[in-house]
Amino acid sequence: MSDHHTYKKIEIIGSSRNSIEDAISNALAEASKTLDYLEWFEVVEIRGHLENGVVGHYQVTLKVGFRLADS
Repeated sequence: MSDHHTYKKIEIIGSSRNSIEDAISNALAEASKTLDYLEWFEVVEIRGHLENGVVGHYQVTLKVGFRLADS
């Protein structure tokens, strides 16, 4: 085991018709399909899409950190 870790940080955007929490979960679920060693996330922006004056989608921008393999 290494005595240090090296991370990479990317930005992703999740959406949901139901809630901000679902938008976060959806984004992380999709990211976990192709990224290994996901370790943390931070919400950097919350916004929404309106349809006829009501919320159609919640949109959440996340920064996601993952550990590089073998670090």
